Amino acid sequence: MELSFEHDYKSYQFKRRCYATKHQNNETIENSESQLFMLIAGDDGCWQHPLEHPDDIIGRILPTSLHQYFFFDGERIDHIIRYQKKTGLTEATKELLGIKIFERSAEHLKNARRSLEEELRNIGDIKTKQLLKQKQTLEQDTEAIQERQNIIKQTIEEKQNLKQTLGEELLALKKAENLQSIKNNLELELKETREQLVRLNQKIKQTISSQGYTVLMEGIAQRCSSLFDQFDQIQELPNGIKKAFVDKLLNQQSCICGTELIPGTHPHDQVKQWQNKAENADVEEALIRLHAHTQQLEKQAMNFWESVDDTQEQIAELRQKVAKLENELETVKQQLREYPDQEIKRLQTELDTIEKELEEFLLEKGRNEIEFKQKTEQLETLSKQLDQEQSKEEKHQLAQRRWKATEEAIHCIQKLKADVERRFRVTLEQKVQEIFANISFTPYLPKLDQNYELSLVEQTTGEEQLVAASTGENQILSLSLIGGIIDRVRNWSAKNTLIAPDSSTFPMVMDSPFGSLDEVYRRQVAKALPNIANQLVVLATKTQWRGEVAEEMTPFIGKQYVLVYFSPKPDCQEDWLTINGQRYPLVKPSENGFEYTEIREVNPV
Repeated sequence: MELSFEHDYKSYQFKRRCYATKHQNNETIENSESQLFMLIAGDDGCWQHPLEHPDDIIGRILPTSLHQYFFFDGERIDHIIRYQKKTGLTEATKELLGIKIFERSAEHLKNARRSLEEELRNIGDIKTKQLLKQKQTLEQDTEAIQERQNIIKQTIEEKQNLKQTLGEELLALKKAENLQSIKNNLELELKETREQLVRLNQKIKQTISSQGYTVLMEGIAQRCSSLFDQFDQIQELPNGIKKAFVDKLLNQQSCICGTELIPGTHPHDQVKQWQNKAENADVEEALIRLHAHTQQLEKQAMNFWESVDDTQEQIAELRQKVAKLENELETVKQQLREYPDQEIKRLQTELDTIEKELEEFLLEKGRNEIEFKQKTEQLETLSKQLDQEQSKEEKHQLAQRRWKATEEAIHCIQKLKADVERRFRVTLEQKVQEIFANISFTPYLPKLDQNYELSLVEQTTGEEQLVAASTGENQILSLSLIGGIIDRVRNWSAKNTLIAPDSSTFPMVMDSPFGSLDEVYRRQVAKALPNIANQLVVLATKTQWRGEVAEEMTPFIGKQYVLVYFSPKPDCQEDWLTINGQRYPLVKPSENGFEYTEIREVNPV
């Protein structure tokens, strides 16, 4: 089984393989354990094996605790409300919101605190012999990697030369000259576009590295400017009057107006007071330079954001261009593969093989580079360990400082978690109430407690009274809760992408969301569903889809499919569905005696 998708500007390819063997003697089937393989491609278009385990990467994209809220059975959706404590809704909501990060961080810090509180039993330095042996092994490994890299580099050059030769042969064939010329131009343009993407990403890194500090200095610069303005108003920075000038007047005992400055007289005392007020010339120049630099910082911060925004726009345009070029290139290659001329087909097949081999060698080259870097860093660490010695007293002092810092960090994280959760729960309850009011005709009001458990109340008597919800109301309440969670987390994660997953990109798959609803509620739910998620997949039976559901949801359809069931029963009764004036089968007798289902796309109008 193979699955390909895009997420956060990266392309992912998953393959899961399983082999089965049928024994001839007893006709039993023995299955092997399934194996999962994964490749990732970034802006440069190069496919590479991840350094992490595929399950960990999948868990970050869509955690296990969340998948039931994006892929769920609509006919059993009311179970979310009836069995809230058992469905783990509280924990899943925290995962979506990013609060689980706070909890895990606090728990990890508590474990660190416990270890710091224990006696440091094995503080002594690692034996020099062990370090030298590890260093020797790492040096041998790095040498082996370098030798392998040289072989790979030579092989890649040979494969590229062979690829160029095959391309020239294909170009020489008159029948395929036009297609090969288009292919060469597309490959060249794709290569240049990817190089531009790499340069732009590097440009953003350099801009942040060299100018990012100006954003953090913006507030300080504004406060400094206000201080300079205050100094000018109260004349704490008198311009033009220097201490040396006042001293000269006192020494010559004569003012510039001709008045004698005899010590002990009133004029002499007045001029002498300016000695304390007059500034030092060097200090004044330094303050003037500081003022000018402060004003420049404010301009640099604005220029920084303009530069980053402009580069981000260019990156987005180039990513779209890469996708377009890849589609066009694959189309041309497919035309060459299916070309009537056997020589052309043979050359293109050989080219495909060479390109696949090149990709494998490039992937291995990338893995080796990462491994070489890691082992080099380990060598540096070992060298430092051999050169340094730390006493037990120093380590105990370090542990005490770490323990204090850990205590403060735990307190800060717990306080932040409580504040984030409280603010989110209030906005979530408001959104759930809004969705429920749009679907339901009852005057009931959904209420959300601290554990994210939802209940219905009515306020006709002036006081809140719990209401025993029916099956239909539970289904609407559950749908309102899921819709509210997705909507609030979508807005929340847009502002807090560092701690919460971006739920706006998750596809929501609903199986039979109209099961136990009457005609009125079916229409209301059909109106609400397209607004729940950006990507929505709805599976419905023939009877559930027709009528008010089809009327409300048809304008939002991007793709439509029919699942055709092939029954091995000899007396199978056929069924069909008419869409856009065209008849599509739903149930058909199986011609080969096996039971299976086909997915067929509905032709657009």
